[in-house]
Amino acid sequence: MTVSMYKITVPIFVQHLTALSGVLDKALAHIDSKKLEPAFFVGMRLYPDMYPLTRQVQQATAHAIRACSALAGKEPLDLPGTDASFPELKARIAKTVDYLKGFKPAEIDGTEDKEITLKFGSGERKFTGLGLLLGHILPNFYFHCTTAYDILRHCGIELVKRDFMGTPPNL
Repeated sequence: MTVSMYKITVPIFVQHLTALSGVLDKALAHIDSKKLEPAFFVGMRLYPDMYPLTRQVQQATAHAIRACSALAGKEPLDLPGTDASFPELKARIAKTVDYLKGFKPAEIDGTEDKEITLKFGSGERKFTGLGLLLGHILPNFYFHCTTAYDILRHCGIELVKRDFMGTPPNL
């Protein structure tokens, strides 16, 4: 059985980014009800050398954008990394989800063996489409979504696994 590259990208990214937006909503509700300072939460990190919540959300969206754009051979959506509040992070997620929903299966399916070169700070690395997705993008995407969830959970936001998972797509 062949697995659709589209089905393991767009619907999965949309599922988890939508769930992440819901997690941010729960955090905001908690912050408002307790009259806490939102800036504390967006700057929170689990350990001093880890990214804060803002950067975790930015990285999750960036990985989803990077994957679909590279697989489809399109210029990626350019979102500056200046988000500094819950509304800005939610807007970033919404823009990313809208962008992802614009991809059609025909643009991504069949890209398993496509050669993709990504530029990193210290150079570049070549991947196949499937190698990029399974060995780089999905692990990073899940890491940043999980870490954002964990930061807020650590701060006392009442979250459960269902909040992280969201609503699975009908594949």
